[in-house]
Amino acid sequence: MSRPAYLPWLEEPGPGLTVWAVEPFLGGSHRDFAMGLAAHSAHAIEVHGLPGRHWSWRMQGGALALAARARAQLNQGSPQVVFAGSMLDLPLYKTLAPPAVAAAPCVVYFHENQLTYPLPPGKSRDLSYGWKNLTTALAADRVLFNSAFHQAQFLQAVPELLVRLPDCLPHGLVEEVAAKSSVLPLGCDLARFDRYRAGESPWGDPSLGPLVLWNQRWEYDKGPELVAEALLELAREGRRFRVAVAGAGHGRPPLALQGLKDALGDRVVQFGKVRPFERYASLLWAADVVVSAARHEFFGQAVVEAVYCGCRPVLPQRLSYPELIPLEARREVLYEGHDMVPLLRRAVEKGREWPEDWQRAWVARYDWGHMAPLYDRVIWQAWEES
Repeated sequence: MSRPAYLPWLEEPGPGLTVWAVEPFLGGSHRDFAMGLAAHSAHAIEVHGLPGRHWSWRMQGGALALAARARAQLNQGSPQVVFAGSMLDLPLYKTLAPPAVAAAPCVVYFHENQLTYPLPPGKSRDLSYGWKNLTTALAADRVLFNSAFHQAQFLQAVPELLVRLPDCLPHGLVEEVAAKSSVLPLGCDLARFDRYRAGESPWGDPSLGPLVLWNQRWEYDKGPELVAEALLELAREGRRFRVAVAGAGHGRPPLALQGLKDALGDRVVQFGKVRPFERYASLLWAADVVVSAARHEFFGQAVVEAVYCGCRPVLPQRLSYPELIPLEARREVLYEGHDMVPLLRRAVEKGREWPEDWQRAWVARYDWGHMAPLYDRVIWQAWEES
């Protein structure tokens, strides 16, 4: 368990609380978040998680395994607050966990939800997962969303779920969730990128043109075919640029990305997940432009990290992206609809033309140095109100 902590922002500073961060899917950005919160919080946070795989089974059965773990180690103490990821079936967890754990106030953090997650063509939505999201929100004392866009989407989708269910539903469920929900952006460990700022770049010859980065998952909801189409259009125009495709997916790359690699040849200086972190950080510092064509984004951690490292963003004017960009920069950064080519063309021509400190300031507020005290306050308030 973490060392005892103190909360200097209280009128009368007192010891930090004992908090269990319960995350059924401890992988990827979920793991980064849980471990980052534990490392930077003034509370004593103990992470309880399961490996980040089999997401659907984690939503169905993760609570069973985590409740058993809670019973097995109850002699080591119980939490004063539970901070849970939204993939946890919270009603089941509270039913099976020891009474001391079930009685602790619970804050639930929504990284995503299964009511509005976009599905590939031909796939139908299993409403049971969205129902678990809703019952988890209802069982929580506080509900946090990583963006205002996410909060609004979820609350708008709940009535659409409820009308598809047969009967015997209480009134006011949406209002109940809304009353205890708020927006608290994702905390990110941005400061760790700073030490690699001046390193040597192994990412091709800069004289061959600016480096365009796409660093998202190779899946339908991130629009890989739209990114590939835009880059190929610029290549047909004779524009000079390099490309780093730094995300990852399951199995073979999407056909559009493989076609991009084949068409651009040596211009593609990276194709696939970048490891270790030091190498990934050096890529972000070396890149000039970061692009997104996402159909789904509730926050945008990959974009935030790239912008922090100086990449000029080219993003859709939808989803959570407008919340990341100040009003005075949106015209140069956000594109309408699905046609990123005009803005991408300009970005490739101009590169890193803006003062780096100005651009970093857009997203530096998401570093744990700024965000951890905000999370600490919410956790403290949940305990005080219990």
